[in-house]
Amino acid sequence: MKSNVLRTAQDGLRCLSRRPITHNSKIVCQSYRSFISTPTCKERKWTTPLAKQLTEAINTTGPIPLASYMRMCLTSDTGGYYTGAIEEGRDQFGRKGDFITSPEISQIFGELVGIWFVAEWLSQGRPKQGVELIEVGPGRGTLMDDMLRTMRNFKDMASSIATVYMVEASAELRTAQKNLLCGEDAVMTESKIGWHSTSKYSGLPVVWTDSIKAIPQDPSKTPFIVAHEFFDALPIHAFQVVEVAPTQQSQTTNSDSSTQSSDSSATSTTPTRQWREMVVSPTPRGTTHADLGTPKSEQHEPVPEFQLTLSPSVTRHAQYVPESSPRYRALKSMPGALIEVCPDASLYASDFASRIGGSSAHSHLNAKPRPSGAALILDYGPADTIPTNSLRGIRRHRRVSPFADPGLVDLSADVDFGAVAEAATRASGGVECHGPVDQAFFLEAMGIRQRAEMLARSLGSAGAGVEDKKKELERSWKRLVDRGPGGMGKVYKVLAILPENGGRRRPVGFGGDVSAQ
Repeated sequence: MKSNVLRTAQDGLRCLSRRPITHNSKIVCQSYRSFISTPTCKERKWTTPLAKQLTEAINTTGPIPLASYMRMCLTSDTGGYYTGAIEEGRDQFGRKGDFITSPEISQIFGELVGIWFVAEWLSQGRPKQGVELIEVGPGRGTLMDDMLRTMRNFKDMASSIATVYMVEASAELRTAQKNLLCGEDAVMTESKIGWHSTSKYSGLPVVWTDSIKAIPQDPSKTPFIVAHEFFDALPIHAFQVVEVAPTQQSQTTNSDSSTQSSDSSATSTTPTRQWREMVVSPTPRGTTHADLGTPKSEQHEPVPEFQLTLSPSVTRHAQYVPESSPRYRALKSMPGALIEVCPDASLYASDFASRIGGSSAHSHLNAKPRPSGAALILDYGPADTIPTNSLRGIRRHRRVSPFADPGLVDLSADVDFGAVAEAATRASGGVECHGPVDQAFFLEAMGIRQRAEMLARSLGSAGAGVEDKKKELERSWKRLVDRGPGGMGKVYKVLAILPENGGRRRPVGFGGDVSAQ
């Protein structure tokens, strides 16, 4: 997931601002080309080493796709948010960090996710061996720790687990996960696949990889995959529909592209609509918050070092990415339409699906005698629409500009659950998708209230601080299912990828119940 700056600047994926782009072509083109007059790195003081490196890349290649910017900010070797070490002792998670996730809010969250996989194990015939637990983007390891602690209460299920895989690019987070899952004194060894240690729960082998592709796809295995707040951190492309006059069409096509879309025909005599890509360039000196349209809530900050603009020509990404799905193509008839597309999300969804149901494209390479396993994706985003203007920056629990202090700000964007489901079912005919459903619906169906009451009773009725602990327990679980405006129970969604069964069985948490085979 780590990449060289210049290579990333040329072939990265996508991102987006939270504000509509001005349609005035003069303003767009002037803003796009302003990076040419940006002061050199020697003349300008940058907030982070990554800011300087990004500027050097842009000065070499021109404005970069939003995806390239987002990828560098999160995973660059030069002070990426998850892979760098700009601020000594920085912890991204928890109340002292930048944000807090559901597993950190309450242990009940991880327990119920663990129970969901136990229910799937039961429904799929209680396989006695070959179960793989895979988590992508495990954070500090809290979710997997709660899952393993819960699963050990189901001895047959626990004994069927062969390996726990943790897909993590950050060396610092791998260490934190090892300390939690295996113990601080546990040894971590390295191999061609990744890093290995032994879980404190029943001595299970734990393997860390920096890519899911490093995990072998064995058709005999039963993979149980969880992705919590992982897809929202994948780089996104952003595109806008613009109307191009006949005299401009021959001038706006990317000259280094090997093919030209029909929309860019030089002989056209009528206005046509084209997809244009959002790109990032340094903010020129003298730019104000008003120039950038910065929300008032963020105007206490210095003007962001980078800005979002609209490419004046058709980039290679703009030629094929918005044409990759009928969902996107349908919006091309709407002038000014904005979309966010995450190819990386489709790649991960396809990987999950091929592990569970076998691969449609290469069935002879990954032929599963019978689909098995499950993937549970928990993240935020709309249930049935394509995200737009959703890129956000978070630092110290506040919304900040995603274009300021690169490497120190967490970047994320809404997940397109429709695209995830589409990619999964396209990749394998052996899977089907359920959801997305609201997190509140899922957790309540899994018994969050009942589990909270059980924990409250276990605290007893007397003793120092018991009432405070009970109040905190109640506050925590109710926060997870809050259906108010912006509440986690409504904003967060849950999607499941399961073995195809003709829709005859709905899984637990999605309106169904356990039906053991």
